[in-house]
Amino acid sequence: MELGLRGRRALITGASSGLGLGCAQALAGEGATVTLVARSEVRLRAAAVTIDAQCHLLVGDVGDLDNIPRLVAEAEKMMGGIDILVANAGGPPPGTFASTDLSAYEPALRLNLLATVALCKATVPAMRTRGWGRVVAITSISVREPIGTLILSNTARAGLTAFLKTLATEVAPDGVTVNSLQPGLHLTDRLAALYDDPAAVAVGIPARRLGDPADFGRIAAFLCSDTAGFITGAAVPVDGGASHGLQ
Repeated sequence: MELGLRGRRALITGASSGLGLGCAQALAGEGATVTLVARSEVRLRAAAVTIDAQCHLLVGDVGDLDNIPRLVAEAEKMMGGIDILVANAGGPPPGTFASTDLSAYEPALRLNLLATVALCKATVPAMRTRGWGRVVAITSISVREPIGTLILSNTARAGLTAFLKTLATEVAPDGVTVNSLQPGLHLTDRLAALYDDPAAVAVGIPARRLGDPADFGRIAAFLCSDTAGFITGAAVPVDGGASHGLQ
């Protein structure tokens, strides 16, 4: 299927590994120009080697909200504009209500909610002016079914989902779609940090395997395509059937 992404310009944050890198690889594979953002230049350069196309690299921390306008401006200068935003960031530390201090909520909300809001504020107006744009945010299956040991992620990403749904309704008439992907357990560094034996948790997934970041990236690329132009305001689980809700 031709996705119509050749020549489109994509900014992907949290792109040096895992799901963010999977999205960058898939978009580049469809002919999009990509700019990868992450905190580590070393990891960004290693990620760039895995992309079989020219890509741009930007070192920056999206948790620093004041830094986001600069990152977006530099990406626009490198690519001539931004048509696609894939908003991704690492998850906050695990914890329960009893074990999590109040002070831990602010950085979690900044990284996993406000950073995406700031990225949208910096990129979506130009998309609306051009009459075409795509926003795909990577959240978590915990939005659909809260995970008891991830109270910070549950809280921040649920708030982000509400923001994205609201934004989607506002910008839909301008040719801009806004969706989120809710990953379950995928083979990423984040999974290795949360579980001593990541492979063992696949037993609880109906698909009986962990997700592949490359497959996840191709789903994100589809949401960025012309074909998916009538999909907006959606929050799509990508979890091998692990969530139990009807929706």
